Amino acid sequence: MSSSSPSPSPISSETTISKEIDPNNVSLAENFLKSFTCPDSSLDDFASFDSFSVLFQNNIRALSVARGRITCSVVVTPGLTNYFNGLHGGAVASIAERLSMACARTFVSEEKQLFLGELSMSYLSAAPVTSELVVEGSVVRSGRNLTVVNVEFKMKDTMKVTYLARATFYQSIISKL
Repeated sequence: MSSSSPSPSPISSETTISKEIDPNNVSLAENFLKSFTCPDSSLDDFASFDSFSVLFQNNIRALSVARGRITCSVVVTPGLTNYFNGLHGGAVASIAERLSMACARTFVSEEKQLFLGELSMSYLSAAPVTSELVVEGSVVRSGRNLTVVNVEFKMKDTMKVTYLARATFYQSIISKL
């Protein structure tokens, strides 16, 4: 792919999208995932074309989007690995945060501002370089002021769980002054 060609959409024609989910929520999730590959000035804090976007631009692809559930594929490349050639813990946490935020947005309206209150990580086993992971995010609970999302990283070939994350987002209504 040449540098002048546009980046592909993270939600492709191969992605399965539930008919139960509101198309606006699919669009929100796509915009969060698109922030990995394409700069878009109309998006808020999570869309800046930064080092995060550059590191992950060719590694993440959405597989399915439904209300409260998003599944992605992540390829472990040498740029994302640690000294031992396993997926770097910071990369795992970054992917977990972005995916959980996108997943929460399928439940929480855009009128409410979300901010990450807690992110807990469990590093169970390393994902070696050149391996592919299936990353599944699902909303555990979403209420008036709080949304909790669970994220599982599994090896694609064995479906062995390698990393677990749980994110808690707090919601606040944006004032209209």
